[in-house]
Amino acid sequence: MENEKLWYVVNAYSGHEDKVKENLEMRTESMGMENNIFRVIVPEQTEVEIKDGQKKEKVKKMFPGYVLVEMVMSDEAWYVVRNTPGVTGFIGSSGKGAKPIPLSPDEVAKILQLDSGKNATVDTDVEVGDSVTIIDGPFKGMFGKIESIDKENEKLVVLIDLFGQETPVEVEIIQINKA
Repeated sequence: MENEKLWYVVNAYSGHEDKVKENLEMRTESMGMENNIFRVIVPEQTEVEIKDGQKKEKVKKMFPGYVLVEMVMSDEAWYVVRNTPGVTGFIGSSGKGAKPIPLSPDEVAKILQLDSGKNATVDTDVEVGDSVTIIDGPFKGMFGKIESIDKENEKLVVLIDLFGQETPVEVEIIQINKA
């Protein structure tokens, strides 16, 4: 296991993850640890939030208070990481000088795939059954009730009154306002 490049989880002060990443990268370079400490990431995920027809993207930390470090576990590398400002310790270490347990390859793959932003999620302030006004598109100005929500494709099925009959129409989430 010695001299093997593995991923470890470092506990940091919540809200200081980016600063810890920056500090650790600077310390790695200034202390000549480039052959022991390779990548430092703060896993994030982009969420799309839609409120009042406005689409906003915001980046959220997947694991607040944690930073991932790809490194070869040696006494020197362990010391550099542990003594980086903002780091409170390693996850998977029993303390008392015991080295931490690395993440499994499956765990790392899952986290890195999520971090790549492929799984951006839409957060809306509407639910099935809500009354809405369609503010854009061919049904602009019509009122209806949400029948279903497809967050992945950012679409809704809204039941509107068309020629005296309840008719389902598909609209994009940004084309509606809550009534």
